[in-house]
Amino acid sequence: MTDKQTVALSINGESFDVTTDTRSTVLQVLREDLSLTGTKCGCNNGVCGSCTVLVDGEPMRACLMLAVAATDREITTIEGLEQDGALHPVQQAFIEHQGLQCGFCTPGMIISAKALLDRNPNPSPDEIRSELSGNLCRCTGYVKIAEAVLSLTGGVAE
Repeated sequence: MTDKQTVALSINGESFDVTTDTRSTVLQVLREDLSLTGTKCGCNNGVCGSCTVLVDGEPMRACLMLAVAATDREITTIEGLEQDGALHPVQQAFIEHQGLQCGFCTPGMIISAKALLDRNPNPSPDEIRSELSGNLCRCTGYVKIAEAVLSLTGGVAE
């Protein structure tokens, strides 16, 4: 027997009423119910960081958070960063500094970088590396990713 519940969610500034299994995660609702597929499912265990979204401005693993727990919280996905057809500066920096290759980890990396820069607009290279350490990348290595974030601070790569 599955238990269904209607959950009121605020995602990227829009309100959604989604009827879903009470065991559904935010990641499942985003991808399967709302077709917001920018948030990726990597490990589904909260380890890789591919599913990172902002919940009330804080980075969270969408695969670990139940959708019912997201009621009355503001969720921001990678799709929500673009405004009026313009990429967010973090998104643009990743492109300009070749901080992506296959793109699978990119949404989680960008969301984590945005959260860091919102908290600390001038992080050190070590702070950037530490903040992004919870996001795994198999393609680019982390140098270009850290350089992309550092470019937004006016800092110089070490």
